Amino acid sequence: MKFGHQLKTSLYPEWVFYYVAYDQLKAELKTRLAQNGVWTEDDESAFAELLEKELDKVYSFQKVKSGEIMRRLQHARQEVEEIIQSNETQNEDYVLLEEELAHIIADVHDLAKFTRLNYTGFLKIIKKHDKLTRWILKPIFLVRLNSKPFYKENYDSLIVKLSSLYDTVRTRGKAHGGDSSAGGSQQAFVRQTTKYWVHPDNITELKLIILKHLPVLVFNPNKEFNPADSAISSVYFDNEDFELYMGRLEKSEGAEALRLRWYGGMDQQQIFVERKTHREDWTGEKSVKARFPIKEKYVNAFLRGEYTMEATIAKMRAEGKKSEKEIAEFEQLSSECQYGILTKNYVPTMRTFYNRTAFQLPGDARVRISLDTELTLIREDNLDGRTRSGINWRRMDIGIDWPFNQLEDDDVCRFPYAVLEVKLQTQHGQEPPEWVRELVNSHLVESVPKFSKFIHGVSTLIEHRVQLFPFWYHQMDVDIRKPTSKNMSISRPDPSGYSTPANTTSDDDRELRITTTEEEDNAYHGGARTAQEYDWEDEDDEENPLEPSTSWIQRPQSYSSASSEQAPLLDRHHPPRRGKNRNYLIAPLKPGADTLRYLFRRSKDRMRQPLQEEGPSSQTTYLITPPGRKIASLVRVEPKVFFANERTFLSWLQFSVLLGGLALGLLNFGDKISRISAGLFTFVALSFMVYALATYHWRAYKIRNRELGPFDDRIGPTLLCFILLTAMVTNFFLQWDYEKKKRP
Repeated sequence: MKFGHQLKTSLYPEWVFYYVAYDQLKAELKTRLAQNGVWTEDDESAFAELLEKELDKVYSFQKVKSGEIMRRLQHARQEVEEIIQSNETQNEDYVLLEEELAHIIADVHDLAKFTRLNYTGFLKIIKKHDKLTRWILKPIFLVRLNSKPFYKENYDSLIVKLSSLYDTVRTRGKAHGGDSSAGGSQQAFVRQTTKYWVHPDNITELKLIILKHLPVLVFNPNKEFNPADSAISSVYFDNEDFELYMGRLEKSEGAEALRLRWYGGMDQQQIFVERKTHREDWTGEKSVKARFPIKEKYVNAFLRGEYTMEATIAKMRAEGKKSEKEIAEFEQLSSECQYGILTKNYVPTMRTFYNRTAFQLPGDARVRISLDTELTLIREDNLDGRTRSGINWRRMDIGIDWPFNQLEDDDVCRFPYAVLEVKLQTQHGQEPPEWVRELVNSHLVESVPKFSKFIHGVSTLIEHRVQLFPFWYHQMDVDIRKPTSKNMSISRPDPSGYSTPANTTSDDDRELRITTTEEEDNAYHGGARTAQEYDWEDEDDEENPLEPSTSWIQRPQSYSSASSEQAPLLDRHHPPRRGKNRNYLIAPLKPGADTLRYLFRRSKDRMRQPLQEEGPSSQTTYLITPPGRKIASLVRVEPKVFFANERTFLSWLQFSVLLGGLALGLLNFGDKISRISAGLFTFVALSFMVYALATYHWRAYKIRNRELGPFDDRIGPTLLCFILLTAMVTNFFLQWDYEKKKRP
């Protein structure tokens, strides 16, 4: 679909005169080229002036509209406070306020879409200009675009305020029960977790839909929202053999992940040492996450074994706030983490950074949703001779200054999507809320079970040192956008009592309710946790009721989005260094250790080229695994699988023994014909036995290596049946011939 048509079908009708005049600019280009045959300096000046007017129009409208939304939100807050304080409050007052907030939500959604459409329009018209005229306008226009950065508007602060106000109106001014940490003293809990990718086009819409059901969790209502509060950074550890990477990727029993995490900026003094342990279902145990806090100044000494947690443990005993059991678990965890680091030579390997928005009802952990945006993976290791973290536990040349322009291309991977996690805690047999089911099956998300930031970072940035890669390897170059779901979109209340779509791309969409709260990883004030405690978390999504029925391993050909040419966000990154070509995914793949760099670099830099366009999204690129490399598959292997294989082998063996016993009886007690038949049946019994043994070992090998199969064999049993039939027919024919000769 042409972008001009997409713009016409996606714009909000009431703002139609404020969108970039894309078709007029394109017509101006073609008209001037057709008249003169060549592009002159006067043509360039006139076209640049038109562009400047369009940019000023879009920027001014976006700025005015943002201010208007903030004023409307402030006015709505004042009305809510007056209604709460009033003794004559009617339910109709809250209904009217809820409608007004629904209009504001729809305006925020449309304004975010307005920003992206206009930004894409400017990028496309500039590229078309440079291509047709051979005059390079891009560098100059990017400067002008940065001077009026309407596309850089961040709606996070607005969404937090809108969520709090909407939740107050939705609950009719009644406070939620429980505390903001959702059972903060609870140190152990079991959940079902599913993970999804969210395309950048859908992030704002997704947040607005969720906040109608779950409020954005605010840990300190008296503190003004600071973008640093949502920042989460983690440094993952591994050794030169990447044992932790392989264990987590293969989902081996007891596989661990070790990381140091902090919330907020680099000045945070409280660091959490976290250890995740994977448990297979057949063990009867649940995967757990345990952690304990340590002050930043002691981290390096702790990693070297020069500092232990004895002083902290003694202080905990003196305060008496923790039970002896909790203190013993704390001591055991810290000792085991330190022992593993020292004995297995774990060193800083990978850093993950992202901004998290958490949604949850305070005191209610049944539904917890988190959305991680600006996900960035950064190398921390010194394996290739380059000093990154050095002798420190983390590198100090970066902080939380996304998109980390100062880093070399080989050290950073900017993930192209946001990551959504849905965590459910329900009773046995209880279904999740209907709106959650609709959300995870909508066009807004793409299911990626077991997605791991650490695994993706290692397989993308240090691919030359690993031989096994995650199953989502083949999904990285597939457009995850889908047709709009009519039952899951932002709608604008209508005075008649019905809801109308917030834009013209969908119709008859019904309005949804959403609210937001905390997620246990975000239980901190102003960017840092307040309680020195550790917790456990189940991250298995086996038998998850939210999991769609589509295949985990192979994704069908993707839906062609509204625009076949996707313009990424205007880059605030450096241009590619050393003249690297960023389009190698569609070129022939190079064999050898660097092939994965060609395959994954597209995902690292998809959002980096300011004017890069992608081909039609309906085309599926089939990637070839490089020689010597394998893709990890989502195959769960339990002991009963091996036992089933053994039972199948014993069944075949039982039949072979019976047939062999029959052959021995004919051989020892029969006549000449019987001995011939005994030889035939002995051959058949031995054939069955050899086949059963070979098949048993073949299947056992595939199961141990977690191969996808198939495990059936249609040729072997058919051939054995044919041999058995031949032996029986031969025996019958010989006996019949013998009896015929005996007749006089």
